[in-house]
Amino acid sequence: MLARRRPIHPLDHPIWNSLHSGWSALAEGGEHALRLEQRHGPFAATATADPEAMAALLPLIPHDGELWLLGQDARAILPAGARLARTATLAQMMATRPAPADPGAVDWVVLGEADAAEMLDLALLTKPGPFRPLTHRLGRFIGVREDGRLIAMAGERMRMPGFAEVSGVCTHPDWRGRRLAGHLMRIVMQAIVERGDTPFLHAYAEHDRTIALYRTLGFEVRAALPMAVVTR
Repeated sequence: MLARRRPIHPLDHPIWNSLHSGWSALAEGGEHALRLEQRHGPFAATATADPEAMAALLPLIPHDGELWLLGQDARAILPAGARLARTATLAQMMATRPAPADPGAVDWVVLGEADAAEMLDLALLTKPGPFRPLTHRLGRFIGVREDGRLIAMAGERMRMPGFAEVSGVCTHPDWRGRRLAGHLMRIVMQAIVERGDTPFLHAYAEHDRTIALYRTLGFEVRAALPMAVVTR
């Protein structure tokens, strides 16, 4: 049986908790460290962030790729052979008063396998966060098309009992200013709330305008979490 952290709040360790629940079928590793299957995303976490757990993380780092750590793992001392590529602080926000959706405000569609290539292209162009070829399978994604072209999308990524992360929110630069992302986020949030879960998300802490926008949708900052990208 995989070791579990002693919980303080589920969102203090969102990657580890997702790997033991909503992502459990995609978890790779052992009792001390786990990662998400790499085609779905670069996320990983350890059981305790002590030296033994961090050593177990080393073989999970792809030789030609990276792992993203969040929370206490991002503060831990890396084992020999691992390299710190980048750090940041993320504002973790939770929707305490989710803004109601107006489905009629935007002509949206549910996205699926047929849209995967376009979703990846849009994410690589706009960089809403890590997005891999199979990220679209982590939760329901919706989008807006114009003249057949995908111009905006939003969906779900991390999932654990009681919580679901709003993620992959992006709009093509040529179509910004139409509030498409906000409308899609409201629809995603409403679906999360209707099934009894609380929406949350992560934003770079220094992006004041982005955080201010998310506040208008009912999100409030609950924690500042360190993030680290590690490679070999």
